[in-house]
Amino acid sequence: MPPIVAVIAPGSMGSAVAARLTAHGVEVRTSLAGRSPASAARAAKAGMHATDDAGIVAADIILSIVPPGEAVALAERLAPALTVAARKPVYADCNAISPATMARIAAVLAPTGCACVDAGIVGPPPTADTHATRIYLSGPEAHRVAVLGAYGLDLPVLEGPIGFASAMKLSYAGITKGFTALGAMMLLAATRAGTAGPLRAELAQSQPQLLAWLTRQVPRMPDKAYRWVAEMEEIASFTEADPAAAALFTAAARLYDRIAADQAAEGPETAALLAFLAP
Repeated sequence: MPPIVAVIAPGSMGSAVAARLTAHGVEVRTSLAGRSPASAARAAKAGMHATDDAGIVAADIILSIVPPGEAVALAERLAPALTVAARKPVYADCNAISPATMARIAAVLAPTGCACVDAGIVGPPPTADTHATRIYLSGPEAHRVAVLGAYGLDLPVLEGPIGFASAMKLSYAGITKGFTALGAMMLLAATRAGTAGPLRAELAQSQPQLLAWLTRQVPRMPDKAYRWVAEMEEIASFTEADPAAAALFTAAARLYDRIAADQAAEGPETAALLAFLAP
């Protein structure tokens, strides 16, 4: 019999994960507390059932899929309901957070008696026709979440403690989203200097694969930039033993914060990035 899964929240990633599960016969619950009509529409399309916190903690597995800055707050919000729950679910934090933040969440959950699993999502929101998305798991109870591999998800288990999956996720995101930040910075610098045309021509001649990557990734970034701010800050925390790396990702956070504001205001920087990479 399929497990009952709660997915919070029904954003683009959470609703896509839920859709994969419901397509394979899994009952998926969610919370719409404080959520927008767009979130409610995504939840309905994915086949999710809205419920209260008592209904959430009555699930077999809880998947926390929220912006990184909200991960600790969600665990704190559910802790009272988890404490009084007669049957404890397993709580998997799937957010782009540092191992230190993951340890804070595990500490919040420990007094509730609820098992905690570290999880990190690599790839885009999953669909029925792609295997590009993996949810890495770690920790002693990881096997309890890995059972969802039978219901449309790819969940490799890392042999390591809580914190391993988060470290894997942030290492990957630091390369991909860090490179996107670096590319955007230099495209904007070239635009300000008036050398956007020559730079693009040189990239096309000497670095065609690099230009193709930027052309694919950078135009998608402005709509997501607001969500990447806290993720870059988590990576800065993850790399704090290396001051240069921590400073680099702190700067990337500030860039994404600026691009998010620029995009919301239909400003010049977003337009410049799109113009540079236009066909």
